[in-house]
Amino acid sequence: MSTRPVHHLREPAPSRATVLRGGPLSWVQEWHWFERTIPAPRRVNPTPLADHCHVPPPATVADVHAALALLTARHEALRTTVDPLRPVQHVHRPDWAPLPVDRVDVPVADADTLETETAALAARPIDPERRPPWLARVLLEKGEPRAVLLAVHHVVIDGWGLAVLLDQLHAQLRGADVRLATAMHPLDAVDTQHLARARAAERAWLARFESNPTGVLAPFGGIADGGGRHRLQHRSVGAYEDLDRVARRFRASPETVVLAALAHDVASRTGEHRFLASVVVSNRARAALRNSIGVRALTVPVQIDLRPGAPFGEVVASVVDASAAAYRHGQWRPAELVAAQARMDRRRGIVTVPTIEYNCYAWPREYLVPVRDAPPAGSATWLASAPDDPCETLYVDFSRDQGFVSIDVTVGDHLLDAAQALALPTRLCALLRALADGARCPIPAAALAPAAPGWWRAPQGWADLAAVEDVVRGHPGVLEATVTPSGEGDEAHLVVRAEVAADVGPDDLHRHVLDHIGEVPGVLAPARYVLSSAGTASGGLRGQFRAAPGASDIPRVPVRPPATDAEWALAEAVAAVVPGGAQPHPADVDMNRCLADHGVTLVAVPSLLTLLQESGFAGIAPDELAGTASLGHLAAALAPLPPRAPCGGDTSP
Repeated sequence: MSTRPVHHLREPAPSRATVLRGGPLSWVQEWHWFERTIPAPRRVNPTPLADHCHVPPPATVADVHAALALLTARHEALRTTVDPLRPVQHVHRPDWAPLPVDRVDVPVADADTLETETAALAARPIDPERRPPWLARVLLEKGEPRAVLLAVHHVVIDGWGLAVLLDQLHAQLRGADVRLATAMHPLDAVDTQHLARARAAERAWLARFESNPTGVLAPFGGIADGGGRHRLQHRSVGAYEDLDRVARRFRASPETVVLAALAHDVASRTGEHRFLASVVVSNRARAALRNSIGVRALTVPVQIDLRPGAPFGEVVASVVDASAAAYRHGQWRPAELVAAQARMDRRRGIVTVPTIEYNCYAWPREYLVPVRDAPPAGSATWLASAPDDPCETLYVDFSRDQGFVSIDVTVGDHLLDAAQALALPTRLCALLRALADGARCPIPAAALAPAAPGWWRAPQGWADLAAVEDVVRGHPGVLEATVTPSGEGDEAHLVVRAEVAADVGPDDLHRHVLDHIGEVPGVLAPARYVLSSAGTASGGLRGQFRAAPGASDIPRVPVRPPATDAEWALAEAVAAVVPGGAQPHPADVDMNRCLADHGVTLVAVPSLLTLLQESGFAGIAPDELAGTASLGHLAAALAPLPPRAPCGGDTSP
């Protein structure tokens, strides 16, 4: 059990006198700048990123401070602050603030202690708007420094950059003569942005998402009403050599081979042969970028198309081709892309969920503290489960460190239960062993695992029938609803029979289901509604609403101006942040459309939320504004801010 830090250095707010230069955030930084406004439990990416390096003897605490000061002078990212309401960054002088370093005494700096202390440091708040965007902690064992932990805000660093930073820190502590060419800094990256290339990437990105089915992980099994997630780390010494042999056999990188193995497993388990993988790319092909710690990594959509019966060599070739096509687009505009996808999702009535989220650490991490209990052979596994929001996607992180392969898996238990989660990396390692021994390992023509109960395959993707029924029943005026599949192949559709009040019509239900796209996994919006006037119940019509496969049949939801005080406040805020200088009148803001339909992107969300607070309303999370819910649906969640107590006392009665 560790003691708490002996001291914390005060970190002053920045002064304009300390700023050396400033400018806009890069397109990749903009996403993480927006993401910092999302409540921590709802974030996709960890903010901040955290890791550690061991301190080689005879380095002292003073040496650690000197090395961190040198790295702060070398890398502008470590002395950069960002504006809270605009995507702008400011670079300060190296000595603008004390180094944010503290110390902790620990009984032993073993792997468990490092994991606990790194998580504790990552949980400490970092204020990238006013203070250094990083924290450091020195672990002392019997008074001697054993490890340095670093946590850096994602708006100024990515995973590759953190590995570079720790590698350079470790080299300094070893006394190595590190003479690096000037690395590219975040503001330098802004100058390299190419608008035409970004637009081409946007078109390719949207085309891949639009042609991709949704929810292909539904047949994996798991628990139908799972409300938690499992996190698993699997370390295998044997897979290290097997992976090298397979990579040489198929002339592909080890990282690509692991992605191909994941694709092989998904296709084998589900019977789906066409799906999407979101792959993190570091974009550090040039030498100047390899030593940069700035934000360069981005996520690209890799469209995987596999042939039933294809041997693994063909799977690797397909994944290599798809990855190369995705990697060509190295500069993106996340703010515009997310808005474009939200518009597309609302039009199509489905949300494209990537089957695999894949990240790999290609930087050799020799600076890590050696794992004393690492198995000399075989594998070691640990699993943590928590009642949390379920994951719609299979998250996999891959790395090769110190002679063993690490596979980190995060998955919701409605996709894989605990036993299935444990079995996944074991299957992958067994596949690598068979391939290393020369097996062909063809993809089965049919699924090895049946679909989970209650899921149905529609042309648009997988639908959770119970979830669709619950959403329809949640609309005011709907007394009862049943959902049944009908038809086969491209003509397959859902039929929703709803007992409704007299004032509920197809447009009402269509808008209601659209507002829940992205909120409830497995919900597909009907392409059109067919109202049957046969029969009455409880004074209302019994309507039959047919979900047809064609997106072109989606009816246009009628325009609706703001009505309530909350809707007016939201409409005024939206009108104020619409880009292009032609702000509409709040009365012209359609409450039946989503924020992206009005041309508002992620970079305007912080300003929009500030305007809402100034109008006296709160209750919407930033990521909800980035989704497909209509403004009317969002306004219903707004609530007036409680009255503020005057200074020095409570509010008078």
